[in-house]
Amino acid sequence: MEEVQRHSVHTLVFRSLKRTHDFFVANQSLLPEIDTKLEKLKYNIKARDTYGLVFDRTATAKALAAKRGDAERIEGQNNVKDGMLAITAGEQDGGGVPEGGNAQTALVPVTPTPSSQNTSNAVQILPKKAPTIPKPKWHAPWKLCRVISGHLGWVRCVAVEPGNEWFATGAADRVIKIWDLASGKLKLSLTGHVSTVRALAVSPRHPYLFSCGEDRQVKCWDLEYNKVIRHYHGHLSAVYTMSLHPTIDVLVTAGRDSTARVWDMRTKANIHTLTGHTNTVASVVTQAANPQIITGSHDSTVRLWDLAAGKSMCTLTNHKKSVRAIVLHPSLYMFASASPDNIKQWRCPEGNFIQNLGGHNSIVNCMAVNPEGVLVSGGDNGTMFYWDWRTGYNFQRLQAAVQPGSMDSEAGIFSMTFDQSGSRLITTEADKTIKIYKEDDEATEESHPINWRPEIIKRRKY
Repeated sequence: MEEVQRHSVHTLVFRSLKRTHDFFVANQSLLPEIDTKLEKLKYNIKARDTYGLVFDRTATAKALAAKRGDAERIEGQNNVKDGMLAITAGEQDGGGVPEGGNAQTALVPVTPTPSSQNTSNAVQILPKKAPTIPKPKWHAPWKLCRVISGHLGWVRCVAVEPGNEWFATGAADRVIKIWDLASGKLKLSLTGHVSTVRALAVSPRHPYLFSCGEDRQVKCWDLEYNKVIRHYHGHLSAVYTMSLHPTIDVLVTAGRDSTARVWDMRTKANIHTLTGHTNTVASVVTQAANPQIITGSHDSTVRLWDLAAGKSMCTLTNHKKSVRAIVLHPSLYMFASASPDNIKQWRCPEGNFIQNLGGHNSIVNCMAVNPEGVLVSGGDNGTMFYWDWRTGYNFQRLQAAVQPGSMDSEAGIFSMTFDQSGSRLITTEADKTIKIYKEDDEATEESHPINWRPEIIKRRKY
């Protein structure tokens, strides 16, 4: 008995198709003639199905127009028969209509005005109001008031404590330094990291300071004893940014392993590992309302995360270059993200795009915003731009002065933050210094007017 060769279903299907084609190939030229009447009927049915409402409205409008035209024609004929058109001797002061006559006996028949016609079916088109660009609020210019030196390397991060009495900085010299905010004097130095300290956060409810760095370590310092009490292990590479949740005891860290990790502050448990970015996560912020976590990455995207599910709610892809800074507005339900192409403002919770702020010609490393609506951005070339948050008006530009003895190329600004009152701005820079800026008290609207030209302002929406 001959064994039957087995074939795949794919092969058998194609064989069957080929046989069917060969069977009917001789009948391909014997197609029936096209019935034009049926084709026309088919198209009429399709048109009626798709545009039936339009056809009905058009027919109704035509019928009304025809009926109105017939009525006017009949009325005109009656007017000619009833009254003779004649020029009478002498005109009255009333404007050409003889005394005791009516408008029908005038030389030119009076035509009804459009307002006297039936306009029940007419749609009045109102002129569209031109969009108005709101005038920016006046902000006093800012000036440098103090330079603090003490670190032996690039100063990479800064955090102000909730009581507004001191602030902490971390640098490439692996040391965390605590400074008095009022006097600028050094209070304390904390050592423990074995590589650059990249981010700091001070807890508003506990006496804790959190730090992370390029040594892959995330540390919790007890400020009552000035020592490390917890380590959070899990990151596979350098940790670049961190944020404390404002209402629950949760810490979020992110870095070069393209992930953001959510930690239980007390148990050190890794609650979520937020994966989705394809490059370094450079910035993370947290808020009490949704989205509770927002991250910006070198893959040019901004992601909004659902903290409960540990999943990405949406991804914003408007930026063309790496996103290195994200900042939340302290009172409005909005945030801004910065990349070398421009700064973009978004509205929560969906991440609706609001406007672009353009002008930086360098990598934007950091941003800060105060309750007065002053947004500050710092660039890799030492430039600082001050913006009015609501209108995007750039009211001041500063070039950070480098410390004497350092190179001009060491003018980069790595991080910045306002103090709790929003009246002082602290920046950390590549010349190993910390600079504190404040508003110029002597400036007025007359001495520093708003150079506002709305005719050249264009909001580009992508």
